[in-house]
Amino acid sequence: MRAVLKLLIAAAIVGVAIGLWLTAPDRVAPERFASLTGDIAAGEKAFTASGCASCHHVPGAEDKLVLAGGMAFPSDFGTFYAPNISPDPEHGIGGWTLEDLANAVTRGVSPKGQHYYPAFPYNAYNKMSDQDVADLFAYLQSLPADATPSKPHDVGFPFNIRRSLGGWKLLFFNDEYVMDVPADLERGRYLAEAQAHCAECHTPRNVLGGLDTSRWMAGAPDPSGKGTIPALTPDKLTWSAEDVAYYLESGFTPDYDSVGGHMAEVVENFAHLSAEDRNAVAAYIKALPAPGTESDGY
Repeated sequence: MRAVLKLLIAAAIVGVAIGLWLTAPDRVAPERFASLTGDIAAGEKAFTASGCASCHHVPGAEDKLVLAGGMAFPSDFGTFYAPNISPDPEHGIGGWTLEDLANAVTRGVSPKGQHYYPAFPYNAYNKMSDQDVADLFAYLQSLPADATPSKPHDVGFPFNIRRSLGGWKLLFFNDEYVMDVPADLERGRYLAEAQAHCAECHTPRNVLGGLDTSRWMAGAPDPSGKGTIPALTPDKLTWSAEDVAYYLESGFTPDYDSVGGHMAEVVENFAHLSAEDRNAVAAYIKALPAPGTESDGY
C-alpha cells in the first residue's frame, strides 16, 4: 500500500510539472524587436485600425485619447474591465518596453509573466507586423498619462486561475490567418482578421470561449446577453462592397438606418482610415464564404 501511495504521489508531481510546463507563458524572442524604431505617425494609424481607444478610453469621456480604461465587457466567464494603457509609469504602461508591448499584443503575456485573458484580442493582434507593433508602441507613449488604477476583473473560480489560460492558448491560440486569399485581398484580410479583430465579435464561440472558425463571421450572441451580433457572411449580408465601405465611413446602412452600440466606436475608427483601407475591408467581407462552404479556392 505504501509503495502504491509513493507511486501515486510521484505521478502527481510529474503531472503537475508537465502541466506547468505546458501552460507556461510563451514570450517573443528579445532580439526580434531590438532593432526596430517606432514611428508615431504610422503608430496613430495602427492605433486607429486596432480600435485601442474604443475599449480603453474612460466610459463616457469626451477625450478618447486618455486611455485610463474601465470599460466593462461581460461574458459567460465573468466581467472583464479594460485596463489603463496610458503612459502613466505606475498604473499604465509608461514603464513598459517595446518587448513588453509585443509580448502583450502578440502573445497575451504581461511584463510580470502572467497570461492575459482573451477578452484582450491578442489572438487577432498576433498577426500584426512587427513594425506596426513598434509604431503602435511609439504612439501610445506619446498620449497623455493618467494615474487611475486599473479596475480588477470580476471573474470567479476556476476562471480566475490565470495559469489555466495557458491551456486555453494550447487549444485556441493561432497566429495564422483563417482565410486564404489572393494578393489583392491581403490588405483587407490584415485589417479585418488582425488589427480590427472583426471576428472577435462576429464569429460564434464554443463552450470554452474559442472562436468557431468553421462559422467564420457567421454572427454570434452578444456577450452582454442582449441580442445578437450580425453575420457578415453572404447568406446574411446582402450589401454590396460599396455599401459596406460607405457604412464603415458614415455609419449609415443602405436602408437608411444608422449604426448603434459598440459598432459606433468601430465606425468612428474606420472613418479616420483611408478610403483604400475601407474598400479593402469591404472586399474581404464580400469574399467570405457562406457557413459550411469552401472559400472558392482562396
